[in-house]
Amino acid sequence: MRSQKRKQQIDPIAQFMQEHDEMLLQLSSLTKASRSLAQHGFSVDAFNKVNLALHFIEDEVSVHNKREEEALFPVLERYVEGPTRLMREDHRNLKKEYIGLRRVVRKLEKKKDDEDLIRELEVAAKSIVHGFVNHIHKENHILFPLVQKFMTKDALREVARRMLHA
Repeated sequence: MRSQKRKQQIDPIAQFMQEHDEMLLQLSSLTKASRSLAQHGFSVDAFNKVNLALHFIEDEVSVHNKREEEALFPVLERYVEGPTRLMREDHRNLKKEYIGLRRVVRKLEKKKDDEDLIRELEVAAKSIVHGFVNHIHKENHILFPLVQKFMTKDALREVARRMLHA
């Protein structure tokens, strides 16, 4: 009971921002690994780091985005709608970019020495990293301050409760 109460008292915005920090670390690793592949050719180490970043996006980022869309956005939309519409659109676009990047990685897995695929991977990785960094910046510096300005403590507690079930 006590741990459940403690979970409900989390600051949802602080948790989302902490998850953003973890995402930025993975995106940095993706950038370095894809750059290494482009500069030095295929290596198992760099390719594994690309795959680790992809798994992180698939497992962690998809859950993060779902929690934003199911826990935070509905409560925030009681106050303002425009920003959540833009964030949902970003989520959809980033998912499409992720699918494209994953497709290139799967092709490269079969043709490790294909320089065109390696260049395609680097371009796709740069694009998704750029998209995620911009999205995180918008949420951290525009959306979350808006949340903190307009939402009551009760509304934030509701977001925290919804996060447990999203």
